[in-house]
Amino acid sequence: MSGRAAERAMSAAVHLPDPAQHTLKRRRYTRRDLLRTAVAAAGTCALQSRWPVLAGPAPEAPFSFDALAREAQRRAAAPYAAPPALPRAVLERLDYDALGKIHFDPACAVFRDGPGAYPVTFFHIGRFAPTPVRVFVLTPAAGGVTARELPYDPDCFHMPADSPAHALPHGTTAFAGLRYQESRLDDQRKLPWQQNDWVAFLGASYFRAIGDQYQYGISARGIALNVAGTEPEEFPAFTRFYLAPSIDAAHEVTMYALLEGPSIAGAYRFVMHRTEAVVMEVEARLFLRRPVARLGIAPLTSMYWYSETTKPTAIDWRPEVHDSDGLALWTRDGEHVWRPLNTPAQLVTSAFGTEAPRGFGLLQRDHVFDHYLDGVHYERRPSLWIEPLDEWGRGTIQLVEAPTDDEIQDNVVAMWVPQTPPEPGAPLRFRYRMHWRADEPFPTPLARCIATRLGRGGQPGQPRPSGVQKFVVEFLGGPLVNLPFGEIPELMLSAARGRFSYAFAEAVPDGIPGHWRAQFDFTPDSREVVEIRLFLKSGDRALSETWLYQYRPA
Repeated sequence: MSGRAAERAMSAAVHLPDPAQHTLKRRRYTRRDLLRTAVAAAGTCALQSRWPVLAGPAPEAPFSFDALAREAQRRAAAPYAAPPALPRAVLERLDYDALGKIHFDPACAVFRDGPGAYPVTFFHIGRFAPTPVRVFVLTPAAGGVTARELPYDPDCFHMPADSPAHALPHGTTAFAGLRYQESRLDDQRKLPWQQNDWVAFLGASYFRAIGDQYQYGISARGIALNVAGTEPEEFPAFTRFYLAPSIDAAHEVTMYALLEGPSIAGAYRFVMHRTEAVVMEVEARLFLRRPVARLGIAPLTSMYWYSETTKPTAIDWRPEVHDSDGLALWTRDGEHVWRPLNTPAQLVTSAFGTEAPRGFGLLQRDHVFDHYLDGVHYERRPSLWIEPLDEWGRGTIQLVEAPTDDEIQDNVVAMWVPQTPPEPGAPLRFRYRMHWRADEPFPTPLARCIATRLGRGGQPGQPRPSGVQKFVVEFLGGPLVNLPFGEIPELMLSAARGRFSYAFAEAVPDGIPGHWRAQFDFTPDSREVVEIRLFLKSGDRALSETWLYQYRPA
């Protein structure tokens, strides 16, 4: 799963906010209507900047989301034309270290003044994000809204005299992406606006947001094409961004984007809410140029190396390393499912359901610092939940897990894939809400799985049988808290093949109400992968969400 390298540039330029320190060093790579938005902001959010295009007369053109979608449709009907290439030798020299020395001047930020304004600052182009993007500022006008392009000004980037960026051709558009800073006048979070950004778009169609714990982690993409498929994976890019002024009272900003790649073109609307966490309402209007074998809608990209479930001996000093530890599903019929993530020996794709669920997400449930012991604060990485806002039809949630032996690569993708591949030329429209926060927004009322542990099968003090795997699955909360004294939950276990034995539940002796663990041994009948399913019940009443596990016999 190549193409993640663009995000390396983000750690060289994005400030990762810490509530106490404001910035946080990280080792990894490291969006109801526009007119209503603009008119509400008119007169209160001045477009002040050092850029002449915003200070005086400049070419402008009418803008609407419908017009942007029509342009995407026209582009999809024509052969693909890649953006003009910049000198590769210069881009190669703009590596991680060189980009780390280039800093955007906050005085050049768009929307830097005005009550409640969320300033917008920019990333510089480089090796890991080599495709330039064009940026337009939207303003209210008689009868509608107009767009004016923001020209690249090298003076708005502080850089050393020997920076390779000086070798870029004159007139080059060298924006690689953008980020929204906290409101300069909003002291709700009490973080310096110059140093705290809360959403960033950088590289292909990648973007990220912080959660309610002020931390970046999991990424999202506008679209995913042929992930882990028979055809080469393709990475379409956002090539234009259209920025609208914010609405102060609503803590809301709207942004539009044009996406294009060899197989697809599309128009996006992002309505982004900066409250305790970050919530985005996304509308995507897509048009295929040619057939796509696997079209991934609302794709999420994360990193999972190891956790308490399985950790090779002495592979790393930290107990756990992951941005996300499981896939959560809320099915159409109301079932809540938890699927712990794996690091497989080879690329694996799993599919869940037959139609779009009520929601799904890659979550980071473990928020205990002592489980990571790392200053990059994996315990504060946000979860990302997708909430469909219209009918997506039949399809599956697909989870792609790839091997990894380090934390520097994203190796997990989750996305919704239509059952029938769409035809080229047919318009596609998807609406969904993204919740960037510590926990899922619609948690189950049942007990939730909080840990999965593996060990040798058999009983203590007795010879351990060969080829038997022991599972210990912990659940917490829900009806387990008020379980009558002396009542033991029943394990509901199932698998397509293999045999269960030595299965029971017991309360975890830590004094925490509603903390139970389910133990069982599993003996496979072949070396084939098997899906194991478990939930706790009492009589006809479910006590826990459903735990799924993909087991590969040794």
